[in-house]
Amino acid sequence: MSVSQTEFRAALLDPDRAAPQGLGDGRGAAAGRRFAVYRNNVAVSLTEALETGFPTVAKLIGAENFRHLAGLFLRAHPPESPLMMVYGARLPDFIAGIGALSHLGYLPDVARLDLALRQSYHAADATPVAADALQAIAPEDLGQTRLTLAPALRLLNSRWPLHGIYRFNHEDGAPKPEPRAEAVLVTRPDYDPVPRLLPPAAPPS
Repeated sequence: MSVSQTEFRAALLDPDRAAPQGLGDGRGAAAGRRFAVYRNNVAVSLTEALETGFPTVAKLIGAENFRHLAGLFLRAHPPESPLMMVYGARLPDFIAGIGALSHLGYLPDVARLDLALRQSYHAADATPVAADALQAIAPEDLGQTRLTLAPALRLLNSRWPLHGIYRFNHEDGAPKPEPRAEAVLVTRPDYDPVPRLLPPAAPPS
């Protein structure tokens, strides 16, 4: 009796399901216990990947709550790539849809910042435009000049004090966040991404 990939994946991600019928342990017996161990290892690995990718979210809601959140997420959104560094891209929107976390309105944006920092870290390298090359552009050509932003750059606009929340959870002695909207620019000047607070937009004249 063969086991379909759909049936195998459903059982792999749901601890309440029995091992698929027809799945053996290599010794002619049912793979019940071995499958349970494998299923647990998969869940632990995915949870650890999410903990690594979303450290601010994990700190804000606590380790136990984050593991519960990760369990819900990994069953709704199993990996689509073998690269664990990209796993969890849907977590910010997933958090926004969880009623039990609705009192933490800033949490989806915090997850987006965690994700942006991870994406920036893994983005491709790029050579910046030299200053003398910019100076060499004639004024009449500026309107036709197009510059490409660095692949590691990310920009987030939030109605929450996103940068302040991040600093308060990662920097010793950082002040408590002020109740205001903040925009954050993520750059990667060397090898590690850095979130930078952008100044408020100037009011229209």
